[in-house]
Amino acid sequence: MTIQEIQEEIVDEFSMFDDWMQRYEYMIELGKSLPLIEEKYKVEENLIKGCQSKVWVHADLNGDKLAFSADSDAIITKGIVAILIRAYSNQHPTAILEADNKFIDEIGLKEHLSPTRANGLVSMIKQLKMYAIAYQTQLD
Repeated sequence: MTIQEIQEEIVDEFSMFDDWMQRYEYMIELGKSLPLIEEKYKVEENLIKGCQSKVWVHADLNGDKLAFSADSDAIITKGIVAILIRAYSNQHPTAILEADNKFIDEIGLKEHLSPTRANGLVSMIKQLKMYAIAYQTQLD
């Protein structure tokens, strides 16, 4: 699936819920299915800067696609990073760099987060794109 198709699928899933309590519960469930980062990657350099909670993200290049793993010490944040990883993992670095993040606004995520969590969300997206830049240069 393309990033766009995955994002549309996420928007469809979130539209099934009537209120934000149900959406938060769904995000928590998504966080439980997150491809967890190995303990050896839970290091300072993999911590997302600008997050209120601790969030670690690691990327590996599998062929020409990036595979992300992550973890967080907060259940909501774990759900947020799970949504992002679902959208961007197992994609080519170029596709990640060219992808927009409109789906975040479409599910209403940013407006239902505290300002510090919203900043963390932006930092997570930035970090995923930074990994894409780094690995794209290896592929060129």
